[in-house]
Amino acid sequence: MRIPKMRYIFPLGLILAIFLDGTLTHVWSGWMITPTTFVECRTVFLWIFMAVCFGEVDHIIPWAIFAGLMYDMFYTGIIGVFLVLFPLMIYITRWIMQYFEPSFIVLLLIYLIDITVLTALSYGMNLIVGQTSVSIIDFIGRTLGPTLAFNLALYVVLYYPLKKLFLKYS
Repeated sequence: MRIPKMRYIFPLGLILAIFLDGTLTHVWSGWMITPTTFVECRTVFLWIFMAVCFGEVDHIIPWAIFAGLMYDMFYTGIIGVFLVLFPLMIYITRWIMQYFEPSFIVLLLIYLIDITVLTALSYGMNLIVGQTSVSIIDFIGRTLGPTLAFNLALYVVLYYPLKKLFLKYS
């Protein structure tokens, strides 16, 4: 039996991650979305991030555009926010990675930077188009902090399985 290549695994994982974002948010909505916190699940970006770090994925920018479009259609209601941000984050990640050897801690810190930039730019874009009226102080305390904590925990749990998957099939 022939083992499938990354060209099949990456798109399937991407679609799964898109649905997993909404599913995790729905299942854990009782503590992710409260009057004092709003946690944004970023499994789609984690999948793309790990592909940039460990995978040999052909045409990752078009895949990121596709993921951003699907994410915008399903979750934001504004076409363009993640359509632009996901490819931008690939560019930023590649730029930062050229200066470092990938390791768990180095990639954790790069992921921390990426999630911070992604969430802040998403907030800024939503502020510009009038989708939010939350102040920057409330955004940092209620959204950015909890989002970073949740997504860093997700990174810690999924780092080794995803790394192994990308290295094995790339």
